[in-house]
Order: sequence, then C-alpha cells, then structure tokens
Amino acid sequence: MERTGGSVIRQLYRRKKIADSMEQTRLNAYHIMWLFVFFDLPVTTKKERRLATRFRKDLLKDGFSMMQYSVYIRHCASKESAAVHVKRVKGLIPEKGQVSILQVTDKQYGDIVNYWGRKSSPLPEGPKQLELF
Repeated sequence: MERTGGSVIRQLYRRKKIADSMEQTRLNAYHIMWLFVFFDLPVTTKKERRLATRFRKDLLKDGFSMMQYSVYIRHCASKESAAVHVKRVKGLIPEKGQVSILQVTDKQYGDIVNYWGRKSSPLPEGPKQLELF
C-alpha cells in the first residue's frame, strides 16, 4: 500500500500535535502540586515527644521541607504523585493530635506572599530537587 505525500504529512502533523499537547500537560502549572502538612501534636509526655519527633523526621525523609515548625511543604510533579504522598502521610499520623493536609496547584502557590520580621532574614533557599521518572 503506497502512501501519498499528503497523508504522511497529516500523520506527522497529528503526531506532533499529540506530542505538543502531552508536553503542555506535563508542564502545566495546574497539574504540578504542592502539599502542605499542618500539625499540632501533643508533647506533654516523653512518648508523645518521641512520636512527634518521629513524625517530623518521617516527613523530612519523604521529601518535605520545614516551612515553619509545624508546617511542612513538598513539591509534587503531578496530582498522582501528590496522591501517593498524601497516602504516605496518612500512614505516618500518630494516634493523638491533629494533622491537616492541603494540596494547591503550582499556579496557586506562585501567589504566596511571605513576610519576615524587621530583624530576621528570609529563610535560606532549600536544595533543588531532581525528580527522575
């Protein structure tokens, strides 16, 4: 079966169009997510302090960065990746205390405004993460 030049060009154009749309989807600021974990854990007993410390350390091991003492944040390349980390955090939650998880898009996160006191300086920029697929 012989193809004409027009049909080959149409097929190449369709492939290029599909590849372009996939690239736009991959880099779209509405698909990239940020996870915030807010928590208030009891620390009155030695056991409670140990569990709270373990929870914080486990968040750090999972790629979260401390934004404030009880607020941790993580970048996720996709909604699916965010869902995996939400499930992981749910498994880390101690028996007592309150933990909240907030998901925002990269576009929403881009509108964040941070303020620091007059005598304090901004937090140092965290390490750049490399995500391999």
